[in-house]
Amino acid sequence: MARRKSPEDLSVEELRRLLIEKRRGARRERLEHFKRTGRVVAVEADALESSAPVVETLEENGDQPQVPESKRRRVMDRVLLAVEVLAVVGLVGVLISGFGVLRDLNEEVASAFAQVELTPTPLVMAVVLPSGHVPPDAQGNTRPNVEEIPEHLRPMVQSLENLPIPTSAPDQAIRLQIPSLSVDAPIVQGDGWEQLKKGVGQNLASAHPGDNGNVILSAHNDVYGELFRYLDKLVPGDQVIIYTQQRQYVYVVDRTAVVEPTAVEVMASTGSPTVTLISCYPYLVNDERIVVFARLQN
Repeated sequence: MARRKSPEDLSVEELRRLLIEKRRGARRERLEHFKRTGRVVAVEADALESSAPVVETLEENGDQPQVPESKRRRVMDRVLLAVEVLAVVGLVGVLISGFGVLRDLNEEVASAFAQVELTPTPLVMAVVLPSGHVPPDAQGNTRPNVEEIPEHLRPMVQSLENLPIPTSAPDQAIRLQIPSLSVDAPIVQGDGWEQLKKGVGQNLASAHPGDNGNVILSAHNDVYGELFRYLDKLVPGDQVIIYTQQRQYVYVVDRTAVVEPTAVEVMASTGSPTVTLISCYPYLVNDERIVVFARLQN
């Protein structure tokens, strides 16, 4: 029987092999213990024989199996993928909900507009020339001449009469003088029936004095002061003076014309500063209009 060597007699290589065998035995004992208790970690058979470290080992503390690093990474990747999928699903849900809210809002707005009766804005500034009225009777009574308005256009005239009067501004016309006719009268905004009772009316769509465009002024010839009774007496070269709160503007008469009440083209805007004076004609007949054109004095 061979004599057992003492540790001092063993070589380094023999000591190393002895230590490996001892470790293998300890691992086998632990594996047997985990098999008996139902806690088994699968390892390759040859891994037990190898001197290399075992990839899947048991924790020394608490006798619990140690999860490999690669397995933890796979678990984390799956968790992160699940979080991303849930985020995408949530975003899609939010978008779908937003589209639904937007659709409902559009339907509510459309329903609200359908219940509102909209009043169309007039696309023309006049159907007939202003100041039209029937000749006054013996007591001086008169009224607007509705008969001169084409029947299908009468609703448009009523719509134009309801336009709001602009607030006062420094560049608005406030006074008119025609020296050759001894006319000195206030100018009011608007040329409807009620406005022309108070003085000379300026059409709401016309230009301010001095500006490029047409300042359209009208007044009666045989009622409410007969301010424009003698417009037919004006000749080229006569002055028409318009005042604002800031200054005066002198216009010079260019020409005069007698037109039908529906000749609204004389109220068209112009590319230079002009003024147009309008009144009924002839005196106490009022089936036409007299129109005087003047341009700003340089």
